[in-house]
Amino acid sequence: MRHLGVRGAYAVVGGLDNTRYTPELEHYLGALPTRLRARFDATAPEDDVVLRGFRELHDAVGRSNKRFVSSAESLIGLFLRKAIVPRINPLVDLYNAVSLETSLSLGAHDLLLVRGDITLRLTRGGETFIPLGATQPEPIQPGEYCYCEPDGEVLCRLEHRQCERTKVTAHTRDCFYILQGNARTDAASLRAALERLCELTLGFCGGELTTQWLVA
Repeated sequence: MRHLGVRGAYAVVGGLDNTRYTPELEHYLGALPTRLRARFDATAPEDDVVLRGFRELHDAVGRSNKRFVSSAESLIGLFLRKAIVPRINPLVDLYNAVSLETSLSLGAHDLLLVRGDITLRLTRGGETFIPLGATQPEPIQPGEYCYCEPDGEVLCRLEHRQCERTKVTAHTRDCFYILQGNARTDAASLRAALERLCELTLGFCGGELTTQWLVA
């Protein structure tokens, strides 16, 4: 994936409690919109080099930037249009917060529901992908970068959307975090975002960091 410019940082966190919004977590999330307004007053999304890098990645694999918007750009756009930061559950809210603060595309998967080792590779065209919120698979074309199980089920398509089956819920105790960048993100920024995400997760949801690694 290095020839395309796909860069990533990853972590496995176990023993989590994803059921409670503590007063401290509520305070952190409540203060987030003010911090974000200051950030986007300083740098508009069209000038954001990280978001530009995702568009360049899509161009490199022949995917439409109108249809396949990076999850980070979608999240930022929602905030700027409606001043909304979605509330899903603590783990999702925390990785969304880091995504909004860094423009990296973040996601998480419930390790109890993952079947086998996860591989970052190019699609061949026969993979199965049921997007988050859907019940039926959507067609996958060859040549897309994806995170995939050994049986060919796609967990994350580009950095555009995750799958439904392994999504993080209140029942999640062990999760696999994906922080994806591109050729315009360096190792230091990926590492800082990973450390920030793990710090927030352990601080608000407990658990233990068991593994982390960086591909930059």
